[in-house]
Amino acid sequence: MANILIVEDEKNMQSIIAEYMHRGGHTCFAADDGVDALMILKNNPMDLMILDVMMPHLDGFTVCRMAREMSSLPIIMLTAKSGEEDKLKGYELGADDYITKPFSPKVLLAKVGALLRRSSITPAAALSAGKISIIPASHKVFLDGQEIALTHKEYELLHFFMANPGQIFSREQLLNRVWGYGFGGTTRTVDTHIKTLRQKLKDEGKHIVTLIRSGYKFEVTV
Repeated sequence: MANILIVEDEKNMQSIIAEYMHRGGHTCFAADDGVDALMILKNNPMDLMILDVMMPHLDGFTVCRMAREMSSLPIIMLTAKSGEEDKLKGYELGADDYITKPFSPKVLLAKVGALLRRSSITPAAALSAGKISIIPASHKVFLDGQEIALTHKEYELLHFFMANPGQIFSREQLLNRVWGYGFGGTTRTVDTHIKTLRQKLKDEGKHIVTLIRSGYKFEVTV
């Protein structure tokens, strides 16, 4: 299982890619443009990026170049052009593979698997706060040394909070980052999951702080 960043401004395409990555057992983060992609990459440990070339604000080539200055993660670029020039430019900037639209999601998933195997990814480091510990490689969560059972979304929400301590996120931002940009639910989904997550964390649920009219943050006390 790997953390995969999908950078695609077409919502339908973004959802299709995410669906197939989930089928492969991967956790997905989604970005609508290059600016958001770089922010996610900066604040979250990613194992691979699927990057569209044509995007608003920053194009895929610029994002690829800037991402290479931050990380050595494998990058697969998506392009509507089959010309050799674009592919060569992408490779020069650090892309690992290319796939031309329209494409088979199954083929994309196979390319992802092959790149992850070749890159011999190192599992993301364990995270801890108070009596809470997360082992990303196995998606296990421990409370005071005892493993606790979380749903997939509860785990992703807790992992996102602990990877970004002290940062304030609105309910809309949490929906986009944890559930994905194509999710059709409401912000009440966030409140419900945080309520059950706090219950399972018992006294350590205090780390998840509600900020009136702002959202939530994960506060680590010394």
